[in-house]
Amino acid sequence: MIGGLFIYNHKGEVLISRVYRDDIGRNAVDAFRVNVIHARQQVRSPVTNIARTSFFHVKRSNIWLAAVTKQNVNAAMVFEFLYKMCDVMAAYFGKISEENIKNNFVLIYELLDEILDFGYPQNSETGALKTFITQQGIKSQTKEEQSQITSQVTGQIGWRREGIKYRRNELFLDVLESVNLLMSPQGQVLSAHVSGRVVMKSYLSGMPECKFGMNDKIVIDKQGKASAADEAGKSDLGGSSGKQSIAIDDCTFHQCVRLSKFDSERSISFIPPDGEYELMRYRTTKDIILPFRVIPLVREVGRTKLEVKVVIKSNFKPSLLAQKIEVRIPTPLNTSGVQVICMKGKAKYKASENAIVWKIKRMAGMKESQISAEIELLPTNDKKKWARPPISMNFEVPFAPSGLKVRYLKVFEPKLNYSDHDVIKWVRYIGRSGIYETRC
Repeated sequence: MIGGLFIYNHKGEVLISRVYRDDIGRNAVDAFRVNVIHARQQVRSPVTNIARTSFFHVKRSNIWLAAVTKQNVNAAMVFEFLYKMCDVMAAYFGKISEENIKNNFVLIYELLDEILDFGYPQNSETGALKTFITQQGIKSQTKEEQSQITSQVTGQIGWRREGIKYRRNELFLDVLESVNLLMSPQGQVLSAHVSGRVVMKSYLSGMPECKFGMNDKIVIDKQGKASAADEAGKSDLGGSSGKQSIAIDDCTFHQCVRLSKFDSERSISFIPPDGEYELMRYRTTKDIILPFRVIPLVREVGRTKLEVKVVIKSNFKPSLLAQKIEVRIPTPLNTSGVQVICMKGKAKYKASENAIVWKIKRMAGMKESQISAEIELLPTNDKKKWARPPISMNFEVPFAPSGLKVRYLKVFEPKLNYSDHDVIKWVRYIGRSGIYETRC
């Protein structure tokens, strides 16, 4: 499948090289360096075809990871492998940097021998790999450990080893969402969707069974009024909005989730890996809570002046605070000077980016703030009108814009002497802006 894997630094020097197929030669290494890393124009596509050879590449800080193949492969699977490889390396030696890769090159080759077999991805779960590959190499190979490794690699539960023990049993659950919006100048929503992830950190003893429930519309509709009364007595783990249910368009799960139970009962049941992992991804397009509304007003005064006024309104509970707010107002290419007045925060014209950048540290719900700017323009012979790019916005809010709510999170461990009530659970909601734009 994958013909070769190369890791480069920012200069194009090869740090790690592993060739799995005979059809990939040394010239492939040079081709990627010349056409991608040292290209005159920035290469934006993650897939580059050079002389009938496909290069799938991802970049982490100043390090390039490139998978090379001459076959017609599944691109999504190759990228899934590359991102998984980044996660595995980060789990072993932290930040992916040139120094760390040079210091751990023996370990990386060991990992590649386990993860890739003749170019086909194998077991890439960090928890499973850590049982028999350490920083120094292979663990002490007693007969007991060898049988444990064999059962873990070939058994059904390859993502968790037996015999894990903690003094305190804790579960951390983060609902991380990215809200994307394109709005017309009149306030009409042209497109909107939320991409979300449920990330968990589990520090649980033994081999526990976990059940996770959310306000999925199908589950709520199935239960009806009778079980709604029962659910009222259950603990609600930090809901952030008053929505009763949400419609999830599509979702993907970690391999630990029992898909058969989800298909039949819509319950998310799983034996969790140890440490941090991504339990699920999902996407919603209906009844999205838009945290901010941007109201733009652009007026042309002759051919040498523009007057811009932008109002932002927060659309969530007054008790909540949004943070890291940034509004980018584009300006024409022939801008000669800008005068800015803002009610709150700081605003600055950045000529290199052709934009006015307005930053606000925090803003409460149901508030509004505005900025006014006078833009002086240089006279030009170009009769083409200014295209008016959209106003973009970045922010972070302490709730889920999709309306997702964690209804319950239960832990069962029959073999060890602890129950669901003994587990300390933490739930956090974070909503961030994706591509959040308003046309002006």
